[in-house]
Amino acid sequence: MHEYEVLIETINPCGGEAHSKKEFLDVEAESPEAYVRAEGRWPVLDTGKNMDGDVVITTGDGKGNMIRYTFTE
Repeated sequence: MHEYEVLIETINPCGGEAHSKKEFLDVEAESPEAYVRAEGRWPVLDTGKNMDGDVVITTGDGKGNMIRYTFTE
């Protein structure tokens, strides 16, 4: 198990990123992907890394609602 600090941004189609709900969590998981599979609401749309090397996973419902998870070790 690894420890991660996770920024979870909930984005809706009306408010966009500017009005996203943000929360930070400290979690233990095998991997970021395993955490999102176990805890996420929607299917994964995209997986990548940001400029700092953090893992970023975006999930969505296909109707404009998205959740972006940013994992920092």
